[in-house]
Amino acid sequence: MLNLKSLPKHLAIIMDGNIRWANSRGMVKIDAYRKGSEVAYNITKYCTALTIPYLTLYAFSMENWFRPKEETDCLFDLFYSILTDGDKVNFFYNYNIKLNFIGNLSLLPKKILDQLKKVEEMTRKNNGLLLTIAVSYGAKQEIIHAVRNITRENIDCISEGEFEKFLYTRNLPKLDLLIRTGGEKRLSNFLLWQAAYAELYFCDTLWPDFSCQDLSKALEDYTKREKRYGR
Repeated sequence: MLNLKSLPKHLAIIMDGNIRWANSRGMVKIDAYRKGSEVAYNITKYCTALTIPYLTLYAFSMENWFRPKEETDCLFDLFYSILTDGDKVNFFYNYNIKLNFIGNLSLLPKKILDQLKKVEEMTRKNNGLLLTIAVSYGAKQEIIHAVRNITRENIDCISEGEFEKFLYTRNLPKLDLLIRTGGEKRLSNFLLWQAAYAELYFCDTLWPDFSCQDLSKALEDYTKREKRYGR
């Protein structure tokens, strides 16, 4: 039984294992991404039931741009269909979810960027779970972006707290728990600054098979850990 009072305030997930899931079933990659998007909805809904206020999902990395163009085009077509699907958009209204997109969004196709902004605006007044989607995101690039902006403002001395105001995640609280599915045990350029004192949890389950029960197991493990933050 989960101790709801001990759950993380800010949970992030690296949704890994889609391609291996498709390959093991003789399916094409887009089938895995489509199934993975359904899992993302289920996990988001479960987080609202647990009253976890902040969920951040790693959807598309800077490194993903090096994949074949036909693959990225298929991914963005799926992304666009989700963002323009009335039933899926209503999902965010029904569960009072506010959407937030972070990353180097200027690299996205214009129709995707326009739709991201539209959905963000449509859910702006929702005050339940804040769902942050990292798209065209890289943590190293995020830190460089922050340094460039600090330099432009001629700030000579800056604290950690001030530096965080220049990150994409400036409106989010500290990261408490980062989960990676798919069996790999690395951060893959995701929230490197934010994960400095976050709890890390790795599981072998491929993302399209990840369930609410799997999330519960990760959360239960988190509640049993002693968090000392280096002290």
